[in-house]
Amino acid sequence: MTFSERLIEDMKTSMKASDIGRTGTVRLLRAAMKNEEIKSGHVLSDSEAIVVFRREAKQRRDSIAAYKSAGREDLVSQEQLELDIINSYLPAALPESELAIVVKKIIDQTGATDMTQMGRVVAAVKSEVGDKAEGGDIARLVKERLVGDQA
Repeated sequence: MTFSERLIEDMKTSMKASDIGRTGTVRLLRAAMKNEEIKSGHVLSDSEAIVVFRREAKQRRDSIAAYKSAGREDLVSQEQLELDIINSYLPAALPESELAIVVKKIIDQTGATDMTQMGRVVAAVKSEVGDKAEGGDIARLVKERLVGDQA
């Protein structure tokens, strides 16, 4: 079952159960996928859908941080609900300890020693771990490792 098919089935189920929060979030995800399909000119593969879902999750995390700093707990809870639902569609993330091992291995393989080689290392790590880690987490760990090696 593709992500698109799963979203349609989940939307039907949530509508029958009168789960307004889930129905709204699934509709948002379907709209985000449709917008990406229009932009790209083709039906999204599951890996492309995961990229869209990760982007939506990041938007929710950013909104949660902004609302918390503004003291808007009512909006924080709504965004957190949406984030939890979006995360249920994402594959399990690679634990940070395992990701750090992959980063170290790639840095050792490429011989990277400074920040000028960060892009090459991040790209290699992304190709190795695939959809199991977010780009921001990879970049942070690579940066910590490369800066730490210089100290």
